[in-house]
Amino acid sequence: MLKNIITIFISIAICLITGFSAQHLQTDALINWYPFLEKSQITPPSYVFPIVWGILYILMGISIGLIIISKEIKKGSCVVLFLLQLCLNFLWSFFFFYLENPAYGTVIILLLDAVVIGYILKTYPIKKVSAYLFYPYLAWLFLATYLNLFIFINN
Repeated sequence: MLKNIITIFISIAICLITGFSAQHLQTDALINWYPFLEKSQITPPSYVFPIVWGILYILMGISIGLIIISKEIKKGSCVVLFLLQLCLNFLWSFFFFYLENPAYGTVIILLLDAVVIGYILKTYPIKKVSAYLFYPYLAWLFLATYLNLFIFINN
Protein backbone atom coordinates (compact mmCIF):
# COMPACT_ATOMS: atom_id res chain seq x y z
CA MET A 1 0.00 0.00 0.00
CA LEU A 2 2.75 2.49 0.92
CA LYS A 3 4.64 1.53 -2.23
CA ASN A 4 1.55 2.40 -4.31
CA ILE A 5 1.18 5.79 -2.61
CA ILE A 6 4.86 6.55 -3.17
CA THR A 7 4.54 5.56 -6.85
CA ILE A 8 1.63 7.96 -7.31
CA PHE A 9 3.45 10.80 -5.50
CA ILE A 10 6.54 10.27 -7.64
CA SER A 11 4.38 10.33 -10.77
CA ILE A 12 2.78 13.60 -9.66
CA ALA A 13 6.21 15.05 -8.83
CA ILE A 14 7.55 14.18 -12.29
CA CYS A 15 4.60 15.92 -13.92
CA LEU A 16 4.92 19.01 -11.72
CA ILE A 17 8.68 19.22 -12.30
CA THR A 18 8.12 18.96 -16.05
CA GLY A 19 5.53 21.72 -15.87
CA PHE A 20 7.74 23.93 -13.72
CA SER A 21 10.63 23.42 -16.14
CA ALA A 22 8.41 24.32 -19.10
CA GLN A 23 7.14 27.39 -17.26
CA HIS A 24 10.74 28.50 -16.72
CA LEU A 25 11.23 28.48 -20.52
CA GLN A 26 8.30 30.87 -20.92
CA THR A 27 9.50 33.66 -18.63
CA ASP A 28 11.10 35.99 -21.20
CA ALA A 29 8.47 35.41 -23.86
CA LEU A 30 5.65 36.14 -21.40
CA ILE A 31 7.17 39.58 -20.84
CA ASN A 32 8.68 40.52 -24.20
CA TRP A 33 6.68 38.67 -26.86
CA TYR A 34 3.36 37.09 -25.87
CA PRO A 35 1.66 40.26 -24.52
CA PHE A 36 2.07 41.92 -27.91
CA LEU A 37 0.44 39.17 -29.97
CA GLU A 38 -3.09 39.37 -31.26
CA LYS A 39 -5.01 36.84 -29.19
CA SER A 40 -8.49 35.36 -29.26
CA GLN A 41 -11.17 37.07 -27.20
CA ILE A 42 -11.62 33.84 -25.26
CA THR A 43 -8.01 33.75 -24.09
CA PRO A 44 -8.14 33.29 -20.31
CA PRO A 45 -6.40 35.84 -18.05
CA SER A 46 -2.72 35.06 -17.46
CA TYR A 47 -3.23 34.09 -13.79
CA VAL A 48 -5.51 31.20 -14.85
CA PHE A 49 -2.81 29.26 -16.70
CA PRO A 50 -0.54 28.22 -13.79
CA ILE A 51 -3.56 27.29 -11.65
CA VAL A 52 -5.11 25.12 -14.36
CA TRP A 53 -1.79 23.55 -15.32
CA GLY A 54 -0.97 22.76 -11.69
CA ILE A 55 -4.26 20.91 -11.32
CA LEU A 56 -3.82 19.13 -14.65
CA TYR A 57 -0.30 17.96 -13.81
CA ILE A 58 -1.58 16.50 -10.53
CA LEU A 59 -4.40 14.67 -12.37
CA MET A 60 -1.93 13.42 -14.98
CA GLY A 61 0.39 12.11 -12.27
CA ILE A 62 -2.43 10.29 -10.51
CA SER A 63 -3.57 8.83 -13.83
CA ILE A 64 -0.22 7.30 -14.75
CA GLY A 65 0.47 6.31 -11.15
CA LEU A 66 -2.72 4.24 -11.13
CA ILE A 67 -1.67 2.59 -14.39
CA ILE A 68 1.81 1.82 -13.07
CA ILE A 69 0.47 0.16 -9.89
CA SER A 70 -2.20 -1.79 -11.77
CA LYS A 71 -1.78 -5.53 -12.23
CA GLU A 72 -2.37 -5.23 -15.98
CA ILE A 73 0.36 -6.87 -18.04
CA LYS A 74 -0.19 -4.62 -21.09
CA LYS A 75 0.39 -1.32 -19.25
CA GLY A 76 3.76 -0.68 -20.92
CA SER A 77 2.20 0.96 -23.97
CA CYS A 78 0.23 3.29 -21.68
CA VAL A 79 3.45 4.34 -19.96
CA VAL A 80 5.09 4.97 -23.34
CA LEU A 81 2.15 7.11 -24.50
CA PHE A 82 2.19 8.98 -21.21
CA LEU A 83 5.90 9.76 -21.47
CA LEU A 84 5.46 10.79 -25.10
CA GLN A 85 2.66 13.20 -24.26
CA LEU A 86 4.67 14.62 -21.35
CA CYS A 87 7.63 15.23 -23.69
CA LEU A 88 5.35 16.86 -26.28
CA ASN A 89 3.80 18.97 -23.53
CA PHE A 90 7.26 20.25 -22.60
CA LEU A 91 8.32 20.68 -26.23
CA TRP A 92 5.27 22.81 -26.95
CA SER A 93 6.46 25.37 -24.40
CA PHE A 94 9.93 25.22 -25.90
CA PHE A 95 8.79 25.80 -29.48
CA PHE A 96 5.89 28.17 -28.83
CA PHE A 97 7.37 30.35 -26.09
CA TYR A 98 11.13 29.85 -25.97
CA LEU A 99 11.59 29.89 -29.75
CA GLU A 100 8.55 32.20 -30.13
CA ASN A 101 7.33 30.05 -32.98
CA PRO A 102 3.55 29.48 -33.18
CA ALA A 103 3.94 27.43 -36.37
CA TYR A 104 6.08 24.78 -34.66
CA GLY A 105 3.83 25.10 -31.62
CA THR A 106 0.85 24.21 -33.81
CA VAL A 107 2.53 21.05 -35.08
CA ILE A 108 3.53 19.98 -31.56
CA ILE A 109 0.14 20.67 -30.00
CA LEU A 110 -1.69 18.76 -32.74
CA LEU A 111 0.60 15.79 -32.11
CA LEU A 112 0.00 16.21 -28.38
CA ASP A 113 -3.78 16.15 -28.91
CA ALA A 114 -3.49 12.88 -30.83
CA VAL A 115 -1.21 11.23 -28.26
CA VAL A 116 -3.46 12.28 -25.36
CA ILE A 117 -6.48 10.81 -27.14
CA GLY A 118 -4.45 7.63 -27.72
CA TYR A 119 -3.51 7.52 -24.02
CA ILE A 120 -7.16 7.88 -22.99
CA LEU A 121 -8.24 5.11 -25.36
CA LYS A 122 -5.41 2.82 -24.24
CA THR A 123 -5.91 3.35 -20.50
CA TYR A 124 -9.70 3.06 -20.51
CA PRO A 125 -9.80 -0.77 -20.63
CA ILE A 126 -7.08 -1.01 -17.97
CA LYS A 127 -8.18 1.61 -15.45
CA LYS A 128 -11.19 3.70 -16.39
CA VAL A 129 -10.43 6.34 -13.76
CA SER A 130 -7.01 6.90 -15.37
CA ALA A 131 -8.74 7.75 -18.63
CA TYR A 132 -11.29 9.98 -16.87
CA LEU A 133 -8.49 11.88 -15.12
CA PHE A 134 -7.23 12.91 -18.57
CA TYR A 135 -10.58 14.35 -19.75
CA PRO A 136 -9.98 17.82 -18.20
CA TYR A 137 -6.49 17.82 -19.75
CA LEU A 138 -7.92 16.98 -23.17
CA ALA A 139 -10.54 19.73 -22.86
CA TRP A 140 -7.85 22.26 -21.88
CA LEU A 141 -5.64 21.06 -24.74
CA PHE A 142 -8.44 21.62 -27.22
CA LEU A 143 -8.76 25.20 -25.95
CA ALA A 144 -4.96 25.60 -26.09
CA THR A 145 -4.94 24.22 -29.63
CA TYR A 146 -7.53 26.77 -30.69
CA LEU A 147 -5.59 29.60 -28.99
CA ASN A 148 -2.33 28.46 -30.59
CA LEU A 149 -3.97 28.27 -34.03
CA PHE A 150 -5.50 31.72 -33.56
CA ILE A 151 -2.10 33.19 -32.74
CA PHE A 152 -0.46 31.34 -35.63
CA ILE A 153 -3.04 32.59 -38.14
CA ASN A 154 -3.32 36.16 -36.85
CA ASN A 155 0.28 37.09 -36.12
